[in-house]
Amino acid sequence: MMQLSGRIVLEDRICDGTIDFGETIAGIEAGAGAGEYRGERIILPGFIDIHVHGGDGGDTMDGVAGIDRLARYHLRHGTTTLLPTTMTRPWPEVMDALRAVAEVRSRGLEGGPDIAGAHLEGPFISPQRLGAQPPFAIEPSLPLVREALATEVVRVVTIAPELAGADAAMRLFAQSGVRVSAGHTRCSFEQAMQGFATVRDAGGIAGATHLFNAMGGVEGRAPGLVGAVLQDRDAHAELILDTRHVHPANFRIARDILGDRLLLITDAMRGAGLGDGESELGGRAVTIRDGIARLPDGALAGSLLTMDAALRHAVTASTGLAHASRLLSGNPARYLGLHDRGVLRAGMRADIVVLDAGLQVREVWVAGRQVA
Repeated sequence: MMQLSGRIVLEDRICDGTIDFGETIAGIEAGAGAGEYRGERIILPGFIDIHVHGGDGGDTMDGVAGIDRLARYHLRHGTTTLLPTTMTRPWPEVMDALRAVAEVRSRGLEGGPDIAGAHLEGPFISPQRLGAQPPFAIEPSLPLVREALATEVVRVVTIAPELAGADAAMRLFAQSGVRVSAGHTRCSFEQAMQGFATVRDAGGIAGATHLFNAMGGVEGRAPGLVGAVLQDRDAHAELILDTRHVHPANFRIARDILGDRLLLITDAMRGAGLGDGESELGGRAVTIRDGIARLPDGALAGSLLTMDAALRHAVTASTGLAHASRLLSGNPARYLGLHDRGVLRAGMRADIVVLDAGLQVREVWVAGRQVA
C-alpha cells in the first residue's frame, strides 16, 4: 500500500490530507481545511485528454511507435488517460491509425498512460472549414462508419452536421456508444441543434470539437454551432486553453454557461515539446516560432499545449483549482463514461498527479504505479 500526503483536491473542496492506495484508492484521510492551494505538494486526479494528435515528435498517424511516443510525452505532463486522435488523411491511412490505436490499447503501454480509445477527428469534416487539417475530407457514408466501428476503438468522432449522410452516421455512432462531436463545420444553428437531437434520440452524448475554433462565431441573426452549444441543455464542448486559440473571456463565458459539460483538451501536434523549428501536421509543413505552430499561410496549426499548462492557464483565468481540476479530469471522465477515474475517491483508479506550489508536475501515478 502506497501513501501520499499533501494538499488534496477533492470533488467538493481542497484540504490537507493523506491518500492510501494500491491500484485503486483505498481511503482518504481528509482534514477540515478548505480553500485554495498552498504548500509544496498538491495532489489531483490524473488528467484525461480526449483530443491529442501528437507530441515529442510522435503522431497518431505514425502508428504504434508514434502513439507510444506521444503518450509518454503527455504522461510526463500529468495525462494519465488519453485518446490518440486522427487527422484528415486518405481513408486507408485513417483506418491504419485506428488499428494502431486498437493494438496499443489491447497490449497496453508498460509504464505509460491508459489508452482509452481513439478520437476520429478526420475525415468527416467540411472541406470549407478544414482549419489545419489537410484536404482529404469525405462524407460519412454508413459503410465507412461501420468499418471504423469494426475496430472497436473509436470513442469520440468529429462530424460536420451539414454533410450528406451526417444524420445517419451520427445516429449509428451514437447507438454504438461513441460520443458524437460537431466540428470543423459551417453548419447553421438549426443544423447543429438537429444533430444534437439526433444523437440524443439515439441514446448518445453530443459535443463540439474545440469550441470557437473551425466553426465560425456568433452573429446577431446567425448563432451557429457556438450558439447551439451554449444553448443546448446537454451538449458538451472541448476547448483549447493555450492563450492562442481562445480568448480568456470566451473561456470564462463557456465555463460559466456549460459548467461540468466543458472539457479542456490539448489538440497537441507532433511538434509539442520540441521547441522552435520545422515540423508537420497531417503531411502539411508547419513552422514553430516563439511557441506558436503555424502553416505557411500563417494559420494556427494545432497546438503545442500540455494538460498541466492548460490547468495553469485556467487558474490564471480566474478559475479556482478545484474547478480547473474538473475541467481536466472529472468532466472528461464523465463525458467518456469512465466511471472508475477522474476524481480522488475511495474505490477509484489511483491515477494521481502531484504538483508543486507553482503547479508544475512533480509526480505521476497510473493505477497506483509511479511512472513519471
